[in-house]
Amino acid sequence: MRLPKFWLPMLLAAVLPACATRIDQMSKLQESQYAYSAAIRWGDFEGAWNMVDPKYRKEHPMSDLEFERYKQVQISGYADLGSQNGENTAAREIQIGVINRNTLVERSARYTERWRYDPEGKVWWLTSGLPNLWEGQ
Repeated sequence: MRLPKFWLPMLLAAVLPACATRIDQMSKLQESQYAYSAAIRWGDFEGAWNMVDPKYRKEHPMSDLEFERYKQVQISGYADLGSQNGENTAAREIQIGVINRNTLVERSARYTERWRYDPEGKVWWLTSGLPNLWEGQ
């Protein structure tokens, strides 16, 4: 069965915007993940906290004492071990090198970042909160 020639441009006009939207969405995810990882690597946990989903921040507020605790460590490494991207969600397994500023002992911590896309604001939010660098300590 042959379709008339005018169907191809109509089909492309319907499909290409969806592809462009998905590419833009994934580009925004990469930008958000890069900015978040840079904030963590440089010890800017308050800046990283601003990338956490507002709903999560409201349900799990951080105290000044909790932010002070992050000042007791220095990040020595931040490695992406793998990721999975869905339609409006993403997950990324991270290994973080952590140095205790008082003892100068280095250790590593694993953390799973979970992201969700807000189509209205066209922004990715971290839904898993800041990494718990003291788990198992």
